[in-house]
Amino acid sequence: MNNPRTISVIGAGGWGTALAQLLSTRNMPVVIWSHEETQAQEINTRHTNERFLAGVTLSPAIRATAEMTVAADADLILVVPPSQFLAAVTGQLAQAGVRPGVPLLCCTKGLEHHTGRLMTQVLADAFPKNPVAALSGPNHAEEVARGTPAAAVIAADDRDLAMALTKFFCTGNFRAYASDDVAGVELGGALKNIYAIAAGVSDGLGLGDNAKAALVTRALAELVRLGTQLGGRRETFYGLSGLGDLMVTCFSRHSRNRGVGERLGRGETLADIQRGMVMVAEGVPTVRSAREEASKHGVDAPLLNAVYAVLYDGLSPREGLLQLLSRDPRHEQDVSA
Repeated sequence: MNNPRTISVIGAGGWGTALAQLLSTRNMPVVIWSHEETQAQEINTRHTNERFLAGVTLSPAIRATAEMTVAADADLILVVPPSQFLAAVTGQLAQAGVRPGVPLLCCTKGLEHHTGRLMTQVLADAFPKNPVAALSGPNHAEEVARGTPAAAVIAADDRDLAMALTKFFCTGNFRAYASDDVAGVELGGALKNIYAIAAGVSDGLGLGDNAKAALVTRALAELVRLGTQLGGRRETFYGLSGLGDLMVTCFSRHSRNRGVGERLGRGETLADIQRGMVMVAEGVPTVRSAREEASKHGVDAPLLNAVYAVLYDGLSPREGLLQLLSRDPRHEQDVSA
């Protein structure tokens, strides 16, 4: 990858806006695409995105557009819509005409429903003439946009591309690391959202620190068990996109997934919670795809199944807890436990 002179970010949610803000420090134009003209106008005239990133003043180097053809004309394109809209947005981007060879960096965390495809696979199918990479890690948009220290991992099948993107993203207080385990990096970023909901339920039920620490530890074991069956490497899940992202998502006040779980634990319904949310909690749709994949591969995933049952089968959070506690004793290092 040559040094890009122009950058586009497809998706003007909190994370897309934060990434645009991060890359604007490189003193080059950054175009961010929004599907809403009014949002694009706000970014251009007021240099804010109050709906998705309140309280942050955006760099004047960031220019927003609602025209996909404008955003498609770039040397590096970051793709950042919610996972459930990725296929549709990718179709629009393909129709707009991306130059062959332009790298596409997927920054969306999730699995495609019914197919279980990784987000990079969705992109690669739509853009066979473009290299595709993935960025993931313990990054909350609110902090990255304000320039607080953070780190991420960038994965690509092409090691040279991964290293080039990694060097490009090492800017200011943001540090990136390279990986060639695309599946592991993506799966860590997608699956941790499910366990953050479980951690939030623990908070909502007031179970305390001991219970939450045990839950997150077992969540990591389950994430590794499922992630390796789906093609990721074990060591990747102990890195930034696995353990690192799991910790920040399960414990941070910024975590939407943890927040959904906490409200469920306090007795609210998923429908009521979602009606009041501006942004998507990715764990809610991802748990459906992950459950299908776990069943297909014969992976025992009691935490994942409990979250699914609470979200979609009407199981109460407290009953879900009792079911987990009543499981037969196992050896801690049993990889199938």
